[in-house]
Amino acid sequence: MIPSNSLVFLIDDDASVRRGVSRLLRSAGYKNEAFRSASDFLAREQHSGPACLIVDVRMPELNGMDLQSVLVQRRREEQLVFITGHGDISMCAQAMKAGAVDFIEKPFEKEALLASLDQGFGRLSRKEATDDRKRDAEVRLQALTARERDVLNGLAQGLPNKTIAYDLGISPRTVEIHRANLMTKLEVRSLSEALRIAFAAQGE
Repeated sequence: MIPSNSLVFLIDDDASVRRGVSRLLRSAGYKNEAFRSASDFLAREQHSGPACLIVDVRMPELNGMDLQSVLVQRRREEQLVFITGHGDISMCAQAMKAGAVDFIEKPFEKEALLASLDQGFGRLSRKEATDDRKRDAEVRLQALTARERDVLNGLAQGLPNKTIAYDLGISPRTVEIHRANLMTKLEVRSLSEALRIAFAAQGE
């Protein structure tokens, strides 16, 4: 299923490749925009929804690998699928290590390209779900006092009540009270549920 408000950006200096891949994407149901250079793409306002990039590795001026570096530096979340007629193992390894979805050699099978896009949008969907859980957890943790957060952090580290009490300079009984209070505020009935919220807030 193609995510709503999603876009595929095709960046290749070869006009025939842009036309052919654009037709393929349209036939598969993907909205897409094509650019003849990485600079032209970067000049476009960033898309607000999920986006995947199909990028030729070798292009004049800013090449595909350079574009990937720029996006990483700017902490942008578009997922990259590289296509190339001149790839090598080291280039492929570099691209994948930096987070690329795939590194496909031309000429490529349309099924391979579409499968890579599915994987890229799947990554974004999972990340969005993780971000939603993180935001929800952060909101719920705001209800806790500083001391209750200290106790929760200790529990998240796997520490027993006595150790948490020693570290915080309070009695084990006080730790038990804070623990009961934080579970009430978080609206959970078990320690595992409380820890799930704590870990979600940390993006884990």
